[in-house]
Amino acid sequence: MKNYVQPGKVIDFVAAADVVSGQVVRIGQIIGVASADVASGAVGQAHIEGVFSVPKVTGAVIAKGESLTWDASAAAFDDNAAVAASGDVQGPPAVAFEAAGNGVLTLAVRLTGVPGTVTA
Repeated sequence: MKNYVQPGKVIDFVAAADVVSGQVVRIGQIIGVASADVASGAVGQAHIEGVFSVPKVTGAVIAKGESLTWDASAAAFDDNAAVAASGDVQGPPAVAFEAAGNGVLTLAVRLTGVPGTVTA
């Protein structure tokens, strides 16, 4: 097949600041996890599909299967009951792969590769 590019589970991005391997990054309207350290201004790769253990807003109570919001200011996932602020990504890009209650700092999240809504 001459027009095949790749499976579509990884996407290139330009780091706006230094990024460490495993860090959540926003690429347009999707969410990814950096596959390696990336220096500011350099091109890196992010996984946009799969299940990853990522930061969670401490006070959020999240149900398994719940659609999530990437809280840009907290650099952590929150439930969709939260009020979206500038740079937050809501909707289908991430779904809770497990339940997590108040006080829990990380959460297994399924990244879908589907664009969400970015708050202006």
